[in-house]
Amino acid sequence: MSDKTTTMPTTYDPKAAEQKWYDFWQQGQFFKAGQRPEAKPFTIVIPPPNVTGMLHIGHALDFTLQDIIIRTKRMQGFDTLWLPGTDHAGIATQTKVEQKLREQGLSRYDLGREKFLEQVWDWKELYANTIREQWGKMGLSLDYSRERFTLDEGLSKAVREVFVRLHEKGLIYRGKKIINWDPAARTALSDIEVEHKEINGHLYHLQYPLKDGSGHITVATTRPETMLGDTAVAVHPEDERYKHLIGQMIVLPVVGREIPIIADDYVEKEFGSGAVKITPAHDPNDFEVGLRHDLPQIIVMDETGTMNEQAGPYQGLDRADCRKQLVKDLQEQGVCILIEDHVHQVGHSERSGAVVEPYLSTQWFVAMKPLAERAIEAQKSGKGVNFVPDRFEKIYLNWIENVRDWCISRQLWWGHRIPAWYCESCGEMHVAREDITACAACGSTSLRQDEDVLDTWFSSGLWPFSTLGWPEETEDFKRYYPTDVLVTGYDIVYFWVARMIFTALEFTDQIPFKDVLMHGLVRDAEGRKMSKSLGNGVDPLDVIENYGADAMRYMISTSSTPGQDLRFRIEKVEQARNFANKIWNASRFALMNLEGFTASDIDIKSNLGTAERWILHRLNETIREATRLIDSYEFGETGRILYNFIWDDLCDWYIEFAKLNLYGTDEQAKRATQSVLAYVLDRTQRLIHPFMPYISEEIWQHLPHEGESITVAAWPVYDEALEAPEAVKEMELLMDIIRAVRNVRAEVNVPMSKKVELMIKPSSEAEAAIVSRNEEFIRRFCGTSSFETGLELAAPDKAMTAIVTGAELYLPLAGLIDISQEIARLEKEFATLNSEVERVEKKLGNEGFVAKAPAKVIEEERAKMADYAGKRDKVLARIEELRS
Repeated sequence: MSDKTTTMPTTYDPKAAEQKWYDFWQQGQFFKAGQRPEAKPFTIVIPPPNVTGMLHIGHALDFTLQDIIIRTKRMQGFDTLWLPGTDHAGIATQTKVEQKLREQGLSRYDLGREKFLEQVWDWKELYANTIREQWGKMGLSLDYSRERFTLDEGLSKAVREVFVRLHEKGLIYRGKKIINWDPAARTALSDIEVEHKEINGHLYHLQYPLKDGSGHITVATTRPETMLGDTAVAVHPEDERYKHLIGQMIVLPVVGREIPIIADDYVEKEFGSGAVKITPAHDPNDFEVGLRHDLPQIIVMDETGTMNEQAGPYQGLDRADCRKQLVKDLQEQGVCILIEDHVHQVGHSERSGAVVEPYLSTQWFVAMKPLAERAIEAQKSGKGVNFVPDRFEKIYLNWIENVRDWCISRQLWWGHRIPAWYCESCGEMHVAREDITACAACGSTSLRQDEDVLDTWFSSGLWPFSTLGWPEETEDFKRYYPTDVLVTGYDIVYFWVARMIFTALEFTDQIPFKDVLMHGLVRDAEGRKMSKSLGNGVDPLDVIENYGADAMRYMISTSSTPGQDLRFRIEKVEQARNFANKIWNASRFALMNLEGFTASDIDIKSNLGTAERWILHRLNETIREATRLIDSYEFGETGRILYNFIWDDLCDWYIEFAKLNLYGTDEQAKRATQSVLAYVLDRTQRLIHPFMPYISEEIWQHLPHEGESITVAAWPVYDEALEAPEAVKEMELLMDIIRAVRNVRAEVNVPMSKKVELMIKPSSEAEAAIVSRNEEFIRRFCGTSSFETGLELAAPDKAMTAIVTGAELYLPLAGLIDISQEIARLEKEFATLNSEVERVEKKLGNEGFVAKAPAKVIEEERAKMADYAGKRDKVLARIEELRS
């Protein structure tokens, strides 16, 4: 598909380019792993998006960062695998489908399990296809031949293998514990499915009477309805106020049940009254206290949040209605003595929005501490994962060192069904890798499989190795595992990243990835989290439709540093589009002057002028820095140096200088400029390609080059032979002169169309030689009518003055300047330079700085001070001349 014509359209059309090149990349199988068997592998597995709906701008950030890494590594010669896939997302997807059914007046129970699951599979197919299309719109270089889904047959096999092995080791068990319960969805929830919201609630102070009638003890609660399940009141064993009451009985108001006063270190003496009600079936801390004291566990509501028979007269009431009625009754009885306004955090189901109930329930759990110990040891011994930024290692370690057992069962139909069977005849339970039809204990065929499914995070925790074929020793597993980098948001470091590390160490004896790059959230322009309720979400496809994929990718990937949130501003996308247009226009100009030029014509060693050697030097520096920064995941800084090189050095300076040779009569100089233009543009497109894949491919295909696609073109490498410090010094003087003259013109409103006299007094013979041999450049870019230079040049009486490093400039502008205004301008410049001298002097006078800073840095600061001082003194001398 290579199009070597040098004619490019006047403007870049993203819509025309994007589909064309994505189809071309797919047909050419440039993204398929395994085509470079001799190369070193490099693997990323995509954090699988949920098949709950469309991708959002946060996904666009996450996927673009991965694409930048994988495209760079592909160009660097690695055998890259970027494995795509999606997550079944358990409760999230089931909730979506149930909402859809409710709109039709149906529930999942109306359909039954099998019919309902057919509906969910249809939903999955619809949104998996949608996600695949969105990946394409974003330009992601995924290997679709290896796409996986968490309910695939292979991944399901891995899930069962892990479950059975952990159960055999006693690390998976079934038991009764307090879990997060969603009374709307009627299922247990993982911690990540609980959103804690600040609520303006109340704190209810209750007086429980002592059985012997000698008084009462005061407790406080935010959930008075749970008092119906109280089985004790606890005080601290060393609290002098209550020592005499420990062991006595209380009569629980309303229900009349007698409960003991117990002593436990869990109670904080200084908090509140120092006495707390204990409800083992409805509070996780109370549950632990209850176990220590062998207290009854009384559940007072059912799975829908409705009060049950244990609630006595409140049976049948919703928990919220029960609270209202109970408080009213307690006030009438004189038990509720005070109600205070109280702001506190309340857990809500991320999926249904219902208030989460801490609830005693029989569930399946993973014993996490034995798994965590290995992860802790790996991390502390230096054999663990490298977190970027490294502050997340501390957060990760803190969590796994205090990890609690993980509730993995969910009361859903969509997901990996728990591979446990119960014999209806003898009651024996069997856990197995394959479905069983007969009881191994009694031979009965009357078996019932556990109705529950596994938490979504159980299967996604195996993602880095299950997607590559584990538990089988597949070729992909042997070649591409462990993976190299995981890119993910910092909000799931505990729930997903940690679990992947646990399971990988347990089942593969290796960490699942070498690096974990943590990025922040995409917030709106005001810094708010994007949400449906605020209506401030951004659809990446809308951005692509209006500005092109490259502009969106460049903006979101370069607008923050690792681990930090970024604010999405459409103005920044517009700036990125303008940058793409700048690249397009520069390339278009160059190609207009490369007619008939081929890759074999490129010669960057012969007949090079100062500007050519300078731009090659700057390109070389940019290659070195861009490579270092991308390898360090500093995409914002990479974007900055690429922007500066392309916009400033290449477009604003070199291309302007190049026109003199391209339109001149010196054929050798013209060929050298054509060679450098072709070479620099080729390397520039390669450098920008991971960020802006479409426009770089479009331009590259017009440039003189070898190869099928820029996606597999070699990444540019630093070349010491291109270093040209003398050319840099020369160009810096020329650019300083041109900038200074243009600034002076602007100050006195003299347009470039009007010629001016220019006098240059170089500081030494070296600068004089530079000025002399570049007179043509200076004349052209300063717009001079006359030009004079010399070491002994005397400053004219009425002239604007500019001081640059290496020269003094005078622009005689008789009749155009006011001497007093010129003196005032120079005095302002003197003050600025003087403050710079003082700033550097202070820095160099700081013993701490001089002791710690590298010698090179100190030398650079001294050179700066000498430069500022020299300029300051020349400005002062000029002020005195004008005053005399």
